[in-house]
Amino acid sequence: MATEAEFTDASVRIKTLTSRPSNEDLLALYSLFKQASSGDATGKRPGAFNMVARAKFDAWAALKGTSAEEARKRYVELVDRLLR
Repeated sequence: MATEAEFTDASVRIKTLTSRPSNEDLLALYSLFKQASSGDATGKRPGAFNMVARAKFDAWAALKGTSAEEARKRYVELVDRLLR
């Protein structure tokens, strides 16, 4: 499992990417970060006309029930893969 320090380090290291990740990877980064730091998705699902916010909410909501530890681990693994 990834520690808080590894998670924090990964959130800093991801900012050093030289190229933009795919939309799929961006959604994964967002949703894993939110799940690790805030827990399950809360609030109302954004409307159909706000496609970006809706996609982000749906990606986060798909992780419902995932523990913060597991989300941190998967986030760190994804950052490591993207920085290779």
